[in-house]
This record gives sequence, structure tokens and C-alpha cells, in this order.
Amino acid sequence: MVQKRILLGVTGGIAAYKSAELVRLLRKAGHEVRVVMTGGAEAFVTPLTFQALSGEPVRTSLLDPEAEAGMGHIELAKWAELVLVAPASADFLARFAQGMADDLLTTVCSATEAPIVLAPAMNQAMWRNARTQRNVALLVDDPQVSLWGPDQGEQACGDTGPGRMLEPQALLAKLQAPVDGVLAGLRLVITAGPTREPIDPVRYISNHSSGKMGYALAAAARAAGAEVTLVSGPVALVAPDGVAVVPVVTAADMLAGASEAVDAGCDIFIATAAVADYRPDQCADQKIKKSESAMSLALVRNPDTLATIARRENAPFTVGFAAETTDVARYARDKMQRKNLNMIVANDVSRPGLGFNSDDNAVTVFWAGGEQPFEAQGKAELAAKLVALIADRYCDRASAG
Repeated sequence: MVQKRILLGVTGGIAAYKSAELVRLLRKAGHEVRVVMTGGAEAFVTPLTFQALSGEPVRTSLLDPEAEAGMGHIELAKWAELVLVAPASADFLARFAQGMADDLLTTVCSATEAPIVLAPAMNQAMWRNARTQRNVALLVDDPQVSLWGPDQGEQACGDTGPGRMLEPQALLAKLQAPVDGVLAGLRLVITAGPTREPIDPVRYISNHSSGKMGYALAAAARAAGAEVTLVSGPVALVAPDGVAVVPVVTAADMLAGASEAVDAGCDIFIATAAVADYRPDQCADQKIKKSESAMSLALVRNPDTLATIARRENAPFTVGFAAETTDVARYARDKMQRKNLNMIVANDVSRPGLGFNSDDNAVTVFWAGGEQPFEAQGKAELAAKLVALIADRYCDRASAG
């Protein structure tokens, strides 16, 4: 991972609260972060918040006599290796697109030679407005500027549509992604999240998987140039930008969705989903009433999505995940051999704060003749490293014939 000096610009909008989490994630990933806030941003989040998270003074004014005694805006422009504006409001996009330099942030953006990334955030009607789109078109044509997003979904005002800022984890994943194009031209299918096996119309068997690792991998793979299809169980996550999502519920759904996606074209298959091994033999038509002091539930084996895909005649390069609580390495290697996998990513979910429902993870990756551990870190950061390793192993196999 290459650590960068990142200048984070925060403009006025409700999404500014997410920028605090973005600073935390960037610092955790080893980047140096300095923050410049517009006057509008200060109405939503205080400079003190960003100062505490970044460990650096926060700049808010172009006309600060103390900071500008040494031409502070030029110093910031030269210091930055990347300028990331998140959120980038409609007002900021308009002023920046027209070359204005009427506050500290636009002045720094005009003076820097570093790449500039904009993460738009605004109401869906503002994003769709023809004037906004003209400004966006000017920025897209600027070789120094990249637009990441916006995402689609429910907005603070209650509207639904394009305009949401990409989530901090998604922005970090794009930033931490391997060298652009390392997966260019490749098609990836990734499974993520839990499955739910119905007992009756109101109850089901499931597990603690949040889907965060699979979604982070999908974002990292997309940022690395891959065409990505994400077959997802029920999760409370926003789909990564540019990733096709196939929603599923049960293990049978997962197999059907994954098989169809692989049939459509797949070079690399990554199975992060926590698929239920068993399902109730019978699903009651009506809610089962509480009556007896004990109840028995007959279970039958579910189809194995990972093994089914891996054992195909022309199977894609297949990567499995193993969530274990004991003897992790032995169980992972055994699973890799039994299911005919090219690689397996193993983690000890008994460790507090890691794995299921956590933002962090620590894993060891195994393949025939090798292994590589990854210490505890954010899942977005880890996803970028896993994508790079998977790409290396895939290329090694391809070159070997």
C-alpha cells in the first residue's frame, strides 16, 4: 500500500458528517490527512471534529492572516499528493468547473498539480439539473479531475435517486485499489452476505454475516478495472458504484444467482457469502404457535454454491472464504482441497472485533504451495490487498498455461 498526503475538502451538505468517518479511515490506512472546510461545511460539522480526527489544524479561510503569512494556500497545494473533495456540493462543482477561486478550497484546487477527486453529494433533482450536468461534463473532460459517484438511494430529504455521496468505505476502497487496470477486461462474480432459510412465514435460520467484506471486494475489483457482478444475500449495504447486484435470499437462490452470473461470463469467482449449510426440511404455511416446552426442527443439507462452481468442467479461477473458530489453517486448507479451489481466505471469527459485523478483519490466504497473512485492518483496505494478490495468482496461473 502506498501512503499518500491527502488534502480533504469538505463542502456544505448533510453528507459532511460522513467525511469525519472518511478521515478516520484514511488515517487508519496510514495516509496523512489535512482538511479544508468551506463556510457551508462549518454549518454541519465543526472544524474541531476534523482536527481531532486528522491530528492537523483545519483550514477554513483564504483570508486567514496567520496562515497566509507564508502563502498557506500555495503550501497546501504543493503538499497534497491527492485532493479529495467529499462531499462536493452542486455549488462547489459549479464554481470549480468555471475556474473560480473565491474561497480557500477552490483556490487550492486551482493551484495544485495533484490529481483531484470529487465525490458529489446533493439532492437527486439538483444532480439531474441540466446546469449541474453541464458543469459535470466540463469536469469529466478535465484530465486532472476524477468524479467518484454519486451513488443512488434514499436521501436525507426523503427523495430517492442519484446524488448520494459514496460511502467512506467505498471511497477508501477506490483509493486503495491496485494499479488501475490490473483486472481490466476480466469478469468477476462475487457472492456476499448471509442467506435466510425460512421456518415459517415469520421466522428463518441465518447467521451474523454483514456482507461488508464481499461488498468491499466488489468495490476494489471494480476500481481495478473488472466487470463485477455481486450476488448478495440480505444486507443493509449500498451497492458499490458500477457493480451489478443480483439480490438473493436462500442458499438455493444463491446457487441459482451465482450459476447464472458465471454462465454469463466469469474469469474469477470469489465466494465470501456465508451460505447456510442446512435448511428446514419443511417450511410451515402458517406461523408456528408456541405450545410445547420443546420443539424439534428437521434440517436437510443445502446445495454447496462454492463447490458446485469450482467443480465445473471449465471452472473460473475460484477463491473461497473460510470463517473458522478453531484450527483455522488446517480447516481452511482442507476446504480448499475438498472443494477444488485455487485460493482460500481464512479468518478466525472468534477473535473480538474482527470478522462478522465488524469493519475490520485479519486473514491468512492459502494456495497450493503458498500462504500470506494480513494483519488486522479495515475491510476496504484489506479488500484492495486481496484483489491485488488474487490478480497476481490469476496471472501466474494464466501464464503457466
